[in-house]
Amino acid sequence: MSERTPASPASFANDAVDLARLRERAHGLRWASVPADVIPLTAAEPDFPVALPIREAVKRYLDGGMLGYAPPEGLPELRQAAASMLAQRRDLRASPADIFVTDSVASGMHIVARLALKSGDEAIIFDPVDFLFQAAIDAAGGRTLRCGVDPVSGAVDLAALSRLVTPRTRLLCICNPHNPVGRVLTHTELWQLGTFAVEHNLWILADEVWSDIVYAPFRHLSIAASAPEIAARTFTLMGTSKSFGLSGVRVGFIHAPNPMLAAQLADVSGARTTAYGVSTLAQAAAVAAFSEGYPWVDGFVAHLTRMRDLVVGRLNRLSGISCRCPEGTYVVFPEVRGLGLSSEALADYLLAKARVAVVPGTAQWFGPGAEGHIRICFSTSEQILTEALDRIEQALRELPSSSFTPLAASVGAALGDSRKKTEKG
Repeated sequence: MSERTPASPASFANDAVDLARLRERAHGLRWASVPADVIPLTAAEPDFPVALPIREAVKRYLDGGMLGYAPPEGLPELRQAAASMLAQRRDLRASPADIFVTDSVASGMHIVARLALKSGDEAIIFDPVDFLFQAAIDAAGGRTLRCGVDPVSGAVDLAALSRLVTPRTRLLCICNPHNPVGRVLTHTELWQLGTFAVEHNLWILADEVWSDIVYAPFRHLSIAASAPEIAARTFTLMGTSKSFGLSGVRVGFIHAPNPMLAAQLADVSGARTTAYGVSTLAQAAAVAAFSEGYPWVDGFVAHLTRMRDLVVGRLNRLSGISCRCPEGTYVVFPEVRGLGLSSEALADYLLAKARVAVVPGTAQWFGPGAEGHIRICFSTSEQILTEALDRIEQALRELPSSSFTPLAASVGAALGDSRKKTEKG
């Protein structure tokens, strides 16, 4: 692992954002998916160029001139880099044989769900939480049970777990740090969740794609590091999109409890038939990310800390909005009920009036527990974020009190079908 100093603040300065290129390449509800006058604070990925060592590594690999198949489980050098990262940064005892390379964390969720669930089996997920959990369970033919997370305090309703579990429950899904609320689960919470899974013989799907984006004094802990009996039933999913800006590269991995289960992941994925697989160029990028990319991540988190404080402070000064300060992730999930509009109506209004795109707290995106909130991503420059917040503040000053419904209907089509699809890498 590299021990270099964090990336220069210049890497995250206002002029580091290449808007022209973003408008060509940043799809998925972002710059290339919205009109030119709209600021998208939507899909969660950085607006900044990828770290230079990662770009150089991809060029070197391409210059080698050989682009053949990778092994079904992933390139040996990536499995080794992932295992080393887990040992050094997550306190997880990991062997390369425990690692199965995926083309994203979203894909990893589907693979684990197919392994853990038969048709009609149940999986417990948080509510609210990223919609990809529900999508993975549905695709596996499973049934979803929802455990509440208080969007205001971020507290997980641990008491609800015993009421949810049935003889058909097979899987407990954990999002830590939590998207969209921004909680970083404590050791006690993770121990309670892990002990519950052990007692009820459940597999654990631990989505830790946000685990590098944590703000002092909070610290991310992997649930698989809690105890050997918890690790023995935990599939830990990590990716490269949130930390390194590699969402378009499509690469992540699953840390399985043992090599036999890692091999079973390869079986159910279809990788052994080449119906599924991860680009070798993507894997070369991931090797460089885990081996050389963390100085860039450290600088990114320092920048994000300032942006977090900026957006939380500005939103909490607005009448009708209450915004908790996230402990991790680079999204905020302010409560907006005081404005008298539904989440979707407010998002439509901000798009039409402020020309700022945000994600509404609807069941489509996060489950029924998200209503009354919107999600705002702040992984951009201070200049862009300040402009977006200025526009939001001005639009809320002009919020109509009675004539909003027809306005919402007229602008709701502005996003078209683009709100129906997004991915997590």
